[in-house]
Amino acid sequence: MVSPLPGGARVRGRGQSAGACAAPAPPRPAPPAPASLGSAAMAAAAGPAPAPAGGGRWEVVRKGRRPAGGPGGRRALGEANAGRALPLAPPIATSDTIFELGFEKSLKKQNKEQVPPAPAPEQPHRRQHVGKSAKKPSVNDAGIKPGKCRSLEEALRALDLADLQKELAKSQSVFPENPSVWVKDLASYLNYKLQAPRSDPLLSQHPHDYPYCLVSKELKNIIRSLLGRSSSVLELFFDHCIYTMLQELDKTPGESLHGYRICIQAVLLDRPKIATMNLGKYLEVLRSHQNRPAKCLTVLWALGQAGLADLHEGLKVWLGVMLPVLGIKSLSPYAVAYLDRLLMMHPNLTKGFGMIGPKDFFPLLDFAFMPNNSLPPSLQEQLRQLYPRLKVLAFGAKPETALHTYFPSFLSRATPSCPPGMKKELLTSMSQCLSLDPLSFSVWRQLYTKHLSQSSLLLNHLLESWDSISKKVRQSLQETVRSFKVTNEELAARGPNSDQDVAACDAACKELLRKMKGRGFPWSRLLLVLLVFAAGFLLHDVRTHGSFQASSSAHLLRSSGVLPALQQAWEKVSHCCLEGYRWLERSLPIYGSQAAAVLQLQLELLWAKSGEVAVYVSEQCSSLLSWMHGSLPAFIEGLQSRVPESLWHFAECVRELLLFLVQSCLLPLLECVAAALERGWKHWVDSCNGEVTWDCVREHLTSFTYSSWIYLQNTTTAVKNWALAMISGH
Repeated sequence: MVSPLPGGARVRGRGQSAGACAAPAPPRPAPPAPASLGSAAMAAAAGPAPAPAGGGRWEVVRKGRRPAGGPGGRRALGEANAGRALPLAPPIATSDTIFELGFEKSLKKQNKEQVPPAPAPEQPHRRQHVGKSAKKPSVNDAGIKPGKCRSLEEALRALDLADLQKELAKSQSVFPENPSVWVKDLASYLNYKLQAPRSDPLLSQHPHDYPYCLVSKELKNIIRSLLGRSSSVLELFFDHCIYTMLQELDKTPGESLHGYRICIQAVLLDRPKIATMNLGKYLEVLRSHQNRPAKCLTVLWALGQAGLADLHEGLKVWLGVMLPVLGIKSLSPYAVAYLDRLLMMHPNLTKGFGMIGPKDFFPLLDFAFMPNNSLPPSLQEQLRQLYPRLKVLAFGAKPETALHTYFPSFLSRATPSCPPGMKKELLTSMSQCLSLDPLSFSVWRQLYTKHLSQSSLLLNHLLESWDSISKKVRQSLQETVRSFKVTNEELAARGPNSDQDVAACDAACKELLRKMKGRGFPWSRLLLVLLVFAAGFLLHDVRTHGSFQASSSAHLLRSSGVLPALQQAWEKVSHCCLEGYRWLERSLPIYGSQAAAVLQLQLELLWAKSGEVAVYVSEQCSSLLSWMHGSLPAFIEGLQSRVPESLWHFAECVRELLLFLVQSCLLPLLECVAAALERGWKHWVDSCNGEVTWDCVREHLTSFTYSSWIYLQNTTTAVKNWALAMISGH
């Protein structure tokens, strides 16, 4: 078999005689082109091959001899090797390692091109290793790389924990004093075995503790045990996991990162402070990869896992790396969503007190209320809903000692051109500062001359909410407003530089001072005093003269014509009431019978439906009671098997206590009440001559009312006499 060569030359295959050659073609000059890694391996495997002998002749090159000639000889050798007729035997299939993939790629490239490419400077060293690996595959290549599972759950189920423990034991025996190698081997093994389809860097379609929530209890114990023995290197291990994940994201196929994510969550679940030890370094990483959202979101996800266990550390992560990137379009949604989830997972905000100060709080206020900022409207509305809880975190456990530090920033933002929503929030917050922290008044007095327009808004707001201001705040406000009034006079005397703001502040100060000085005449209190005085005078007058008709008050009312007018009005009212009563006596039976005739059918239907509903409800209740009666023994038995014996003993003690209270206290009390009611009823029947009638009840009610009135009159007289005695005594 003959294979063509450039220039018209042909080389015979293995089936032809070694010495038989085709007519040599004219020699063509060519630059030296040594064999590459693939061509070298093929040349070593091919054995004897023809080579140029000079003078246009071909000869057989035997093993161990250098080919005669210069660069042209090397070119012909490559062409001869590339043009053999019989194909090489297929290599033994090995594992898909990076080394093998590079070897096959080089081999395919050499087979495609007849002239091998120029070798790299380190090619002789690689040629030896390639020859060795072609003869004997390495131990690392002998294992089969697992294929990707359809889901992470399937990959975790297929994970061999015995093999994992074996590998970890081997790592610890080889490197007994280097725990950093142990945890790195753990992460590499898990990430190598847990190959599943990649998800987004934020795992937004999964629970907040994914993928650690899928890990079995046995695997968690293995991970915790190893991390416990490697506690001194966990910070470096955390950095290693993050940077390895970033490197995997640079690769085009790339591996799934579930193993590293599981290790990160396991580390931060027990030691969340590791994530916040060097936040500045990760902030620089975010800035350097700002154009790679996947990398930035991966870093944010890893750091944010600290907030799953500790609100304090979660807020530190958010303020340290997420607040600075809040304006970036690709990162803002995750930052706001993480803050929402963090505050929802930790409803007890007391653990986060002291984390947010004025430096962090007011950028959040601007993001939440200032329009046309770098946040889209939906994220701004979401942040505005979180603002009240952020405000509680910022003010802390003792706002009465911290709010004066927030007052200057509130005041400087409350300009007349401020958006309405933000203006309302600023004025409300400043009122809260003045109400809770008395030092806010002194801060306001210091800033007054530089913030006249803002102070006028605050003064008018205090005017509008005057009724809700406490007495203590009004006293402090009075001193502050008086100092403002003096300052306004001084500013007005200097010149017309800020006449408008000074005039607005002066008008508000005058109105506040007017409200502080005169609160209006207390008409209600005066009327109450006059009414009490008139009642006391009338009772004393009647008591002195023996009856109302003989009293001086009645004589005065008759002489002035008031008493006849009142009597005439009373007669008219009595006559009208009597006529109305008579009309009801005549009309009520007629209209009642007509209404009964009209509504009889509807009432009968309603009664029938009510009966059906009652029957249905009784059937359902009976079935429910029967079901409870049947299932209650099983429930009690299951409860007894699960509840500890000490709890049953406590319940028995409580039952005995309640039984004692019922028998010794409640039952005797009920018996006493029943005996008293029985005696009262017997006395009532006896007072009615053995028969309880309406006339008897009316007589008793009249007697009770009269006795009550007499008692009240006597009490009032006694109080009046005591008051007169006290007055005359002094």
